Amino acid sequence: MNYLNAAPMEFGRLLLTGFLALCVLGVSGKEVQRSAPCKFPAIYNFGDSNSDTGGISAAFDPIIAPYGDSFFHKPAGRDSDGRVLIDFIAEHLRLPYLSAYLNSLGTSYQHGANFATGGSTIRRQNETIFENGISPFSLDIQIVQFLQFKARTADLYNQAKTRNNLPRPQDFSKALYTFDIGQNDLSAGFRKMSFDQLRAALPDIVNQLATAVQRIYQQGGRTFWIHNTGPIGCLPLNFFYNHNPPPGYLDQQGCVKGQNDMAVEFNKQLKDRVIKLRAELPEAAITYVDLYAAKYGLISNAKNEGFVDPLKVCCGYHVNYDHVWCGSKAIVNGSEVYGASCANPSQYVSWDGVHYSQAANQWFANHILNGSLSDPPIPIIQACQRH
Repeated sequence: MNYLNAAPMEFGRLLLTGFLALCVLGVSGKEVQRSAPCKFPAIYNFGDSNSDTGGISAAFDPIIAPYGDSFFHKPAGRDSDGRVLIDFIAEHLRLPYLSAYLNSLGTSYQHGANFATGGSTIRRQNETIFENGISPFSLDIQIVQFLQFKARTADLYNQAKTRNNLPRPQDFSKALYTFDIGQNDLSAGFRKMSFDQLRAALPDIVNQLATAVQRIYQQGGRTFWIHNTGPIGCLPLNFFYNHNPPPGYLDQQGCVKGQNDMAVEFNKQLKDRVIKLRAELPEAAITYVDLYAAKYGLISNAKNEGFVDPLKVCCGYHVNYDHVWCGSKAIVNGSEVYGASCANPSQYVSWDGVHYSQAANQWFANHILNGSLSDPPIPIIQACQRH
């Protein structure tokens, strides 16, 4: 029997209206709370060159022009022609760009700090930065730096006459903690291990990232935004010295299939570990972000999105087997050659063969910050909500 039809029309209208109101508001207002935006006072970022905003440049030789030209009009410690992904995250959350923890001049840490450095890995590598560009600031060291930063902040805040450049101690528990690291663990593995050896090492690499999250949680951190690793096999660097790959070596987009398969396996294990972390850290809100899908999506559809061939490089001189890196000079066939920028960086996916252009980084941001590639599928402005 249809009780709405049997009841007077006005009663039915009121009942239906009340039901719809419950659907919108949720029982006890839970849906309202869930949809409310988070107010992050700060961002603390851990990672590699994909999110470095000046760390490695402060610690070692500074990044040179034409890096930074498209936005900052000068080198800004970033491995791009302009902004990197963490810059777009900060903009989206209406926070200032993050100062690198290692940068001693012109810095403000009131709204967070960036511990990422170019060349960083999750696991410590037994080599120096002067050999293969691997940073000494692996993820465990970045966490040690954060712990020291947090402890010293509390001490200085209590005695400082001016606090303009210091975060408020109570903001650490309300901050957003972002991770974008793991690519260099894979690249080091491809260089030093067989595929089977690297595959066997993946659980330990992923567990060390989980340990970093646990240590921040123990210090009061509650909101985590974790990027998976990108399609490393699509970096144009792979083809600088390999002009004639054998059959089956490349996938349908012209990327190195074996390397991308390893990245996919890393990401699968990372996602599984994030799910376990949610059970282990019951007060944490942990978002897993499929950045691989965003990056491979652009590479697969670059021309339709207004970009040139995604395997072409904007900055540097790369002709046959002669390579002059972006911003560098070298003698090629008796003449000095400069690794210059292309005229239109905004049309390129790859900036220098390893790192993405500002335009690509902005495209990635537009496709991940709305939550469409996240687990759970929530936008970053609601990442503090547990699901």
